[in-house]
Amino acid sequence: MKRKKLLFFVTEDWYFCSHRLPLAIAAKDAGFDVGVVTRVRSHGEQIQKAGLRLIPLELSRRGMNPVKELQLIMHLTAIYRKEKPDFVHHIALKPVLYGSMAARIARIDFVVNAMAGLGFLFSSRSVTARLAKRPVLLLMRFLLNKEGSRVILQNPDDVRLMCDGGILPRSCIALIRGSGVDIQQFSVQPEPDGKPLVILASRLLWDKGVGEFVDAARILKKQGVAARFALVGEGDVENLSAISDEQLRDWQKEAVVEVWGRREDMPKVFAESHIVCLPSAYGEGVPKVLIEAAACGRPIVTTDAPGCREIVEDGVNGLLVPLRDTDAVVNALKILIESSNLRQEMGARGRELVEREFSLEKVNNETLSLYEEIQSE
Repeated sequence: MKRKKLLFFVTEDWYFCSHRLPLAIAAKDAGFDVGVVTRVRSHGEQIQKAGLRLIPLELSRRGMNPVKELQLIMHLTAIYRKEKPDFVHHIALKPVLYGSMAARIARIDFVVNAMAGLGFLFSSRSVTARLAKRPVLLLMRFLLNKEGSRVILQNPDDVRLMCDGGILPRSCIALIRGSGVDIQQFSVQPEPDGKPLVILASRLLWDKGVGEFVDAARILKKQGVAARFALVGEGDVENLSAISDEQLRDWQKEAVVEVWGRREDMPKVFAESHIVCLPSAYGEGVPKVLIEAAACGRPIVTTDAPGCREIVEDGVNGLLVPLRDTDAVVNALKILIESSNLRQEMGARGRELVEREFSLEKVNNETLSLYEEIQSE
């Protein structure tokens, strides 16, 4: 019996490996012939070693040249026509829009469009985002509401926005909360000795609350609170909200925060930490880093915002703060810095939540079941 062919389309190979490689492997183990269409930089070998076919495609997340963008869509369409997949699974906004166009032209029967949050376009207050938002929503309404198609959203707020705004009917939407975490790899470790270490681990974007985190660290240090603060991650040159290398160097010189850069050993990073903070206003799905932090038994300070509040119950496994409110971040961090017992109690509750709701096995099974559901209609 011929295996069904599944193609993933995502802009970056590193993002695919970080967020969707385990799902692709689960699909392969379930009998799919799995290919990955992506821009190849540093993770192509990892994808191929997992037994997946790699199909390189050059693209830019910030591409705005109409001619080049049309060429990209036609190139993707040519790939779809050549591969003849039974299913395509698009991940994030640009692949969702361009992939859905290509799938229509190539007459692909089954399409899954996964939105990892609504991102920059919906969270940014910039003129560019405001101007682009309405036409993108209209395009989504036209492209994504079709037979044999589902849109995966990660939190109920995004579901309500799409339904109440008349963009998609509820029947087109599947709610799958996050990309899951390997609860064996991300395990609870005892708190290390020394000053409490507070980390923000993410792409370093202003919209991720990095500015509020640094300001809070500065205030707490001036108050004489004994703690360390570290940024774990790197900027994103293709995001208008990216923090410059010059700004990061200035913070290092000021000694307000440590700048660790991108790390591939995140379980070790969480083991070295005491508190994880992400005061994001980005338009998250369910931030993977917060699921990982909770799995590792670390209390969380994050915003009372879509996606973030999915993984934190205020006062139970962390503390929720208003968006763009540095003083609230200061107060929440101070409470946790000064109480080891509270940190450990919250950490234990967070681990229980992940085991119950956010395990990799649960998310993968829900997604594979979605493939079956679409095909059986």
